[in-house]
Amino acid sequence: MKHFLIGIDDTDNQDSRGTGYHSRCLGKLIEEKKVGMVEGITRHQLLFDPRIPYTSHNSSACLEVMSDNFLALTELCRDFLLRESADGSDAGLAVAEYNKIEGEVLSWGLRAKKDILTQPEARDIAKKNNILLEGLTGDKDGIIGSLAAIALRKSGNDGRFIWIKGTELRQLKGVYKIEQLFKEINFDAVVDRNLKIVSNIETIDAGEWLRPILKNNKKIIIADKSLNDRNYEWKVTSKDYIKKISD
Repeated sequence: MKHFLIGIDDTDNQDSRGTGYHSRCLGKLIEEKKVGMVEGITRHQLLFDPRIPYTSHNSSACLEVMSDNFLALTELCRDFLLRESADGSDAGLAVAEYNKIEGEVLSWGLRAKKDILTQPEARDIAKKNNILLEGLTGDKDGIIGSLAAIALRKSGNDGRFIWIKGTELRQLKGVYKIEQLFKEINFDAVVDRNLKIVSNIETIDAGEWLRPILKNNKKIIIADKSLNDRNYEWKVTSKDYIKKISD
């Protein structure tokens, strides 16, 4: 099987569910139709600027997929976005082999976090690098963020996971011994805010908002030491802190 990254952006409107929701639905469909195996889905924050016509937060999503059928995979993604993207959206789709995302494509992702970019340049970069890039609805502005999504995911140091293979993150709650948590979710380490690894024999409260970040191509859970006399030694760090370091 080949290793693909699929970027989607601007699939929503002010009244609909967001791009993160659509990415999880797309991932579920990819597996149901047996055109690929989804390893994870990440959210990537792009430039937040009033000059950019975003819906709410100007974020895009990337699905990491193993597949041996590029045509079936892309057709399914295209059909899904055309069918499910909200009225008034500007949905974009980008698909590329993981090991072919490099150079100016990676730079595009970083630029999308700080600069206002254009559709013609996105199309030019995609064409030169043999990346499938399509605007599917509206004015097609979603191609900018979808191309950025695959670039930022390939960089290995941006965004946070909203879905991980075999796990619905939203349902993971309660207290676990860290070695037990490894059996529930496919991640690489629990670390403190200084990125020091926490021992597997210690306990952690998964809280209400477990979102591993992408750091050095690893799925990392950030935790804070418990300051209260409770039945756990660590607690997943705050939602605000995760947003701060992953946006």
